[in-house]
Amino acid sequence: MAATARALWYVSRRKVDLRDTTLDERGPADAEIRMLYSGVSRGTERLVFNGLVAAPERERMRCPLQEGEFPFPVKYGYCAVGEVEAGPEHLVGRTVFTLAPHQTRFLAPTDRLSVVPVPANVPARRAILAANMETALNAVWDSGVGPGDRIVVVGGGVLGLLVTFIVAQIPGAEVTLVDLEPSRRDFAKLFGVKFQKPLDGPADCDVAFHASATGAGLACALACCGDEATVVELSWFGDQDPAVPLGAGFHSKRLKLISSQVGMVATSRRPRWSYPRRLEKALGLLADDRLDQLITGDVAFEDLPAALPRILEPGAHGLMTAVTY
Repeated sequence: MAATARALWYVSRRKVDLRDTTLDERGPADAEIRMLYSGVSRGTERLVFNGLVAAPERERMRCPLQEGEFPFPVKYGYCAVGEVEAGPEHLVGRTVFTLAPHQTRFLAPTDRLSVVPVPANVPARRAILAANMETALNAVWDSGVGPGDRIVVVGGGVLGLLVTFIVAQIPGAEVTLVDLEPSRRDFAKLFGVKFQKPLDGPADCDVAFHASATGAGLACALACCGDEATVVELSWFGDQDPAVPLGAGFHSKRLKLISSQVGMVATSRRPRWSYPRRLEKALGLLADDRLDQLITGDVAFEDLPAALPRILEPGAHGLMTAVTY
């Protein structure tokens, strides 16, 4: 008999529900995965929840196992950790990470999609951070940051904190995390970096990472830069058009504003790094117990429709939410 599953669908603005589905017949390259945990990616899924995926970007922003079309109805998500119950022999019985929506079990075509075993020293629950870690790693590559640099990270959400985690380990780097939320000071202390509120942000930085998804945050990142410094924009604004402050010192300082997006491997690594290699490295970087503190809530899969409006509310407290199955 064909396997059945339950999946979360975004059905209209700010409305989700759980739907039954029947899995296709498994092919030789398909891994049948029983979900253990998935993660709610607040920034991206908040835009999906509110129907704010910009029309020109709808095809580009599709997830590998997405069903439906933006804005609605759509089955969406990309932080999935599960156990392979059938499929390619080298994966059966392994705990793996892949880019899949919130669904109790699913088929992952391993010939088209990276299905990467979770390292033994990374707990399955923590592995839901892998997609965000991959994005953070790509951004650090895009930035060209190096030893001894003055670095500022504006925005202490999951992505900003993972960038902070990485750059804090660069020898001699002087790193400052900037956020409006005072509780983010605890994360700065956790990773051994400075903390400032936006109006007190440092100046004369070599590289600034912006991950707050606000125009004010981008203005802060630009203001923190020294001459000919680089701002790496990590925020996805959907169909919103933020104000970009290109007055003040933007031209006289000859600042560089670049985008970083995980859909392509950073230019500096592209000749040598495949998508699976980058994802494997991201999972390996999660072997640090401190990162468990970035997962600030758990919700049962069956309770997700009722919980998502609270989780995805603008300004909601907390960071990554783990969905348990």
